[in-house]
Amino acid sequence: MKTLVPMALALLAGALLPFQAGINAQLRGHLGAPMSAALVSFVVGTLALLTVVLVSRTPWPANTSDVPWWQWLSGGLLGASYLILSIVLTPILGVALTFGLIVAGQLTMSLALDQVGAFGLVQHGLNGWRALGALLIVAGVVLIRKF
Repeated sequence: MKTLVPMALALLAGALLPFQAGINAQLRGHLGAPMSAALVSFVVGTLALLTVVLVSRTPWPANTSDVPWWQWLSGGLLGASYLILSIVLTPILGVALTFGLIVAGQLTMSLALDQVGAFGLVQHGLNGWRALGALLIVAGVVLIRKF
């Protein structure tokens, strides 16, 4: 029961992404370039986060010197890459196929990262049920693509 709310929130987060891709694809049409649409999306998101941090009086972490340089860069660069790709691919592939492939890619990489306990997280070994779940996702993508 204690994981029900976090699971529902994760489902909600996933449900919001296709809206983001569709809206950003339309924004791309108005602005004429995927990079411009991605920039607008990131600027608005940054301003929203800045507002939340200021209103909630979230303190700046006391010790940031221990953070490796690649951690400062990777989240933003990976987020920008994802955003640009979703903006470019959604009009070409459609929302369902784009996100079917995104979810299949996410799940496949997640299983690999869980297997080794990447980033200091708890290790969750690959077993038959987890592999079957991933295969069913991939099968779903194939069906979306074919029909």
